[in-house]
Amino acid sequence: MNPFPDSERDALVATAHALADAAREATLAHFRADGLAADNKETSRFDPVTVADRASEERMRAILAERRPDDAILGEEFGPKPGTSGLTWVLDPIDGTRSYLSGTPTWGVLIALSDPTGPVFGLIDQPYIGERFAGGFGISEVTGPMGMRPLRARPARPLSEAILFTTFPEVGTEAEGAAFRRLSARTRLTRYGIDCYAYALVAAGQIDLVVEAGLQAYDVQAPIAVIEAAGGIVTDWEGRPAHQGGRVLAAANPEIHRAAMEVLNG
Repeated sequence: MNPFPDSERDALVATAHALADAAREATLAHFRADGLAADNKETSRFDPVTVADRASEERMRAILAERRPDDAILGEEFGPKPGTSGLTWVLDPIDGTRSYLSGTPTWGVLIALSDPTGPVFGLIDQPYIGERFAGGFGISEVTGPMGMRPLRARPARPLSEAILFTTFPEVGTEAEGAAFRRLSARTRLTRYGIDCYAYALVAAGQIDLVVEAGLQAYDVQAPIAVIEAAGGIVTDWEGRPAHQGGRVLAAANPEIHRAAMEVLNG
């Protein structure tokens, strides 16, 4: 049951799309630009942030300050802003900054609207391709170069026929990497390195599984909303809610989710 009146739901969806439009403009202004540089947010590994990451989040926050001042915000670059409405906008201004720096069109902007139970609406936007995946409030669709299409995750199939994605081949800790390799050995095809776009492909019915570790809330809340609206399932590796991040298993259907979880847990 939708707890939001239709008018509020429509306003929230419109706000999410306004955020994505602003982020699309901000990110495309710097994508594949000569001399684009990145700062490193960590000392032990390369975790880049660019002027585009910051500009994208700043523009989204400005819209929320005008349209939704009572809502909380959790953003990757500028941290949390408290609110009083019970709703939180969870923003990843560029998910896949390494891909962005490399010029590959597999990064994206992630926007989720969450209540205390988790995400209720989400967008995965790929500005360069011009694709936007939406899920929640009875919506499950992608708009892009091929027009608007409904999203529907794949039906059940044996694990031996599954397509599996992750961003990094090492997948977190040594033990988590070993668990992933066990699962990869049981699937038909494993691919790497396309960040949030992999979750969009689950919702679009193109692949079966995404397995990752070490995620933050802003990495996963929009994908959760989009995939669940398309009939898929997203949990941690033990089957618990994953909206706070950590170890994430996204699956096209409960059957393949169950099979993958059994392998991950040995």
